[in-house]
Amino acid sequence: MSAGTGIEIIRASIFHTPGNPFLDSRALQHFADGGLAIDGGRILACDDYRTLAAAWPDATVRDLRGSFLTPGFIDTHIHYPQVRIIGALGYSLLDWLEQITLPEEARLADVSYAVTIAEEFVRTLAAHGTTSALVFGSHFAPATGALFEAARRQGLRITSGLVLADRNLRPELYQTPEDAYRESRTLIERFEGCGRLNYAITPRFALSASEAMLEVCTALLESAEGLRFTTHINESLAEVEQVRQLFPWAPDYLSVYERYKLIGRRSVLAHNIHASDDEMERISVRGATVSHCPGSNTALGSGIFPLARHVERGVRCALGTDVGGGNGFGMIKEALMAHLMQRVAARPFTLSAAMMLYLATRAGAEALALDEETGDFAAGKAADFVVIRPATDSDLSHRLIRAETPEQILAALFTLSTDEAIAEVRVANDVVFSRSTE
Repeated sequence: MSAGTGIEIIRASIFHTPGNPFLDSRALQHFADGGLAIDGGRILACDDYRTLAAAWPDATVRDLRGSFLTPGFIDTHIHYPQVRIIGALGYSLLDWLEQITLPEEARLADVSYAVTIAEEFVRTLAAHGTTSALVFGSHFAPATGALFEAARRQGLRITSGLVLADRNLRPELYQTPEDAYRESRTLIERFEGCGRLNYAITPRFALSASEAMLEVCTALLESAEGLRFTTHINESLAEVEQVRQLFPWAPDYLSVYERYKLIGRRSVLAHNIHASDDEMERISVRGATVSHCPGSNTALGSGIFPLARHVERGVRCALGTDVGGGNGFGMIKEALMAHLMQRVAARPFTLSAAMMLYLATRAGAEALALDEETGDFAAGKAADFVVIRPATDSDLSHRLIRAETPEQILAALFTLSTDEAIAEVRVANDVVFSRSTE
């Protein structure tokens, strides 16, 4: 459904983080009886409802009192070919890849199967309130193209790319460096900057990329303006050790990517659990973002993310579900997992509800270089938002009766919201999911 004409004011309880609550305790903004004024898919203002109603007395009002509005969720690490393998428990990372993941990813050589998976993937993202995502595509160019096309039809903001590898996986997933460059360039020309789509250069990880393939990544990243870069780093101790053996010249994992000039402001590195202090300092200096994926980290037994150390060093962090190593598409649940894990980390860190919202929204926009477009409700940005509607007589509705502060309300939403509480999701005020039409 396309955005209508004329000014619309959505009336609801509104939360967003136009600032960074890790740096500013006042970053969370809450309007108990709030209004979001929208015109042509763009935000005019976010304020108390009565203030906006006075400013635009002729606006159409959509009354959603009893519901909560947040910016659309932004998932900074998720794998589209892994939709159907969620929940394979009891494996370590490398065993899980070999026995569960890579056989499924090889099935996407069948384009008709890839189209089916792509459609499932984007529908499920939208149903969980995710409006933007950084997505690992497929090792097959037609399957990666199918993802972009499905995202375009769904109306989501998707950044993705052909997954590049030429060793230490299954042979049917390999490309030659020459084919990797040629197929990636074709996809870049088709999809980079096309509507709500962007392209990310995506080597799977250093373990599966030869030096020749990493050189291709460098050439691709320099081939067009605005491209993003994403990969894995320091996820498991076994992986880190194998990378050390493959690149004996490298003092640490990060230096492999640094040698090929792949780390910068538009780089997103998934996991980084087992990073040295020096690696964290260099990530911070280069302005890259680490995608924290708590559900996957626990499910695969990879370790507990050292958030306190990252925060101390000024490393930018956001959240990722890491489907299918993670346990679902829900960013609300992922934020709660992050909070719970940090309570028992070697160096505990208490994530406030404001920090959880920031990590799930604006931090992701900053990671994907979309912060001028989305991530909060600042005037001029796209109207990307989620409507959370607590069910009558639910645990959440009961808790909200006694929630007295904005932080308590938001904490209750993160703790007790279920998938069914996502009532509607819009991107630039276009409906990409509505429970009433499901």
